[in-house]
Amino acid sequence: MESLLVLLSLGVLVQLAGCSPPPDPVICTHGTSNCTIANTYGSFTDRTICRAAKVTYPGTEQELFAAVAAVVSTKQKVKVATKHSHSIPKLACPGGDEGTLISTARLNRTVCIDAAAAGLSLPHSPYWYGLTIGGMLATGAHGSSLWGKGGAVLEYVVGLRIVTPAPASQGFAVVRELGSDHPDLDAAKVSLGVPGVVSQVTLTMQPLFKRSVTMVQRDDSDMAEKVAVWGHLHEFGDMTWLPYQRMVIYRQDDRVDVSTPGNGLNDLLLFRASPTRRLVDARVAEERLQENGTDTARCTAAQQQAAAFEQRSYGFTNDGVSFTRYPVVGYQHRIQASGTCLSSPEDGLLTSCAWDPRIRGSFYYNSGFSVAVSKARAFVVDMQRLRDRNPDMFCAALDSKVGVVMRYVKASSAYLGKKEDSVDFDIVYYRSHTNGMPRVHADVVDEIEQMALRKYGGLPHWGKNWNFAFYGAITKYPKAHKFLKVKNKYDPDGLFSNEWTDQVLGINGTPNVIKKSCAIEGLCVCSSDLHCAPEQGYLCKPGKVYKKARVCSFITDY
Repeated sequence: MESLLVLLSLGVLVQLAGCSPPPDPVICTHGTSNCTIANTYGSFTDRTICRAAKVTYPGTEQELFAAVAAVVSTKQKVKVATKHSHSIPKLACPGGDEGTLISTARLNRTVCIDAAAAGLSLPHSPYWYGLTIGGMLATGAHGSSLWGKGGAVLEYVVGLRIVTPAPASQGFAVVRELGSDHPDLDAAKVSLGVPGVVSQVTLTMQPLFKRSVTMVQRDDSDMAEKVAVWGHLHEFGDMTWLPYQRMVIYRQDDRVDVSTPGNGLNDLLLFRASPTRRLVDARVAEERLQENGTDTARCTAAQQQAAAFEQRSYGFTNDGVSFTRYPVVGYQHRIQASGTCLSSPEDGLLTSCAWDPRIRGSFYYNSGFSVAVSKARAFVVDMQRLRDRNPDMFCAALDSKVGVVMRYVKASSAYLGKKEDSVDFDIVYYRSHTNGMPRVHADVVDEIEQMALRKYGGLPHWGKNWNFAFYGAITKYPKAHKFLKVKNKYDPDGLFSNEWTDQVLGINGTPNVIKKSCAIEGLCVCSSDLHCAPEQGYLCKPGKVYKKARVCSFITDY
């Protein structure tokens, strides 16, 4: 029988006690005044700095109510900042210099548990546990599953409380309670944070269970056929494609009875604390490969990384210490998500998360977009056709990081959720610290993204992606008008909205920024060589497989 767990506000879903995380994304020069906010990577898509007049840190719903009322009474812009600020777009920027930030870093306690104090599992979450409940609802974050209710956290929400603006007669703020049958719940489940601030969430839980995981490597000759069925074969299955190496890593991941022997742990290598010196040296080596390396050298480095990941069992252990064999069997909360760089002992930055902006280590970009399962096979075939034209180009573009990760997301009733069962494609790739500096073979990723979004009607992940991915995206959501109706009812003055959310929701303006080198920075799709880097040999050209794409290609590559 299912039980219900109520969590207060945007608190961290799963996190170990004690942590040494990256710095607070909110930095103020005078106490809680004169502030800036960044994402956890230290840079938004347009590399601008977001400012705010002040920040507040409510610890209870009553304090949150007072914070919202204070802002509404002055008609100032306000945005919510989470503890680690992992969204790539500018969702947390109030806009201008006079806005207010409400941080939920202290709003993180369990209110009550119905029926049992232990022995419960949330069936799904993203793979990274440094996220908050509110942040996941704002962006529609998910794990991987087409079974049952699917892999998105929002599908397990059966109620929430949200603090929204109100007239002076009501004290400038109101707490709205949305039960499972409330017509507005489907607007709040994926909200971009624009209706107000979520203060409590009620999640449906399941009895504690275990999972059995086996990672299997195969060639990619039948990947196009497999992508359409893998999510139906394994409850938590996913796929990772390494294009240059013509290899797919299939994650066979299924629920097993809690009595099954095993206390395995998923401690994903990318999310572990690493020696800072090693991270800095790795970034220097990566920059050299980008600037002066050959495709041969880049492909060798990509192959070595893939071999190292396999040798270290991708971070899985059978007992939390060592890996001996597959399958790895462990409790749901030890397998679903990882992120021990947040909980490693404080050591004065001798070790850190790879992306910590204090160290000039890994600096990358993350694109995520979903394609309907019914169209996934054709999309994969097109990606393979592009790879076959010049496999070496994929080393720097995709294989050098984690390849293409494919997860499964079920259709949702949420107004801004997936409209049909989908495959989510995740790509991580190099980003230069220098504005306007091209990436080697960037046209590979850009063509894949445009192909997914335009040819196959894909949807961008609300918490990831370049600006251009969101152009026209709202028109792909049949119930967007219902979402906007609720948004306008809850916040008629748009105090919780900003320039970015107005652009992506089609209210005002466009997310595209047309200027010199805008396509290099992902701010636009090029229509002129000036949008690329002609002085460095990068010109605006049609795609090689998807001819309607427009990408910045190096002259000798085209």
